[in-house]
Amino acid sequence: MSNPNIEQLTAAQQANLEMMMALMRTAFTGVERLTTLNLAASREFFNNTVANTQQLMAAKDASDMARLNSELAKPGVEKVVDYSRSVYDLMTQMQKEITTVMEAQYSSFNKTAASAVAKAKTAPVGGDVIAAGMESMINASTRAFDNMHQMARQLADIAEANMQAAAKAVTPPAAKSSATSAAAKKAAK
Repeated sequence: MSNPNIEQLTAAQQANLEMMMALMRTAFTGVERLTTLNLAASREFFNNTVANTQQLMAAKDASDMARLNSELAKPGVEKVVDYSRSVYDLMTQMQKEITTVMEAQYSSFNKTAASAVAKAKTAPVGGDVIAAGMESMINASTRAFDNMHQMARQLADIAEANMQAAAKAVTPPAAKSSATSAAAKKAAK
């Protein structure tokens, strides 16, 4: 093997190592942030459960307990939606970071491949055939990468639509429970 080939191989290995390290950093950071989010949510859930239990135990009668149940349920549902939104935002951010790393690596690959195709075209006998095969492979790779990127975008759009639908779905039950609570207050009077 000639010295330029060894240098190219070393450079390619270094680029792959850097990409893997960037992906690992992104993954560890994401797991760390998700763990922090889960611990905070668990702590808040525990504290709210204790406070809600104390309020329910202090209820004087069944109508007071029903009113408290209705009042305590609304913030809980909103917190679940907020937590889901936070997880979704975290995952979206991680996906963007990973996509950025992958796109940079793919761009580097395309430049290297284009350079190799240009060199193959200038090769003596059979260079054009090899170059045509490499160009075909690069074009197929580019189409596959574009399709993958488009599918990832579609999945992100579907997830966003689901989050918005979930947020909208929470609002009517909260309004309904407020109306139920108001009716319970009138009945109690």
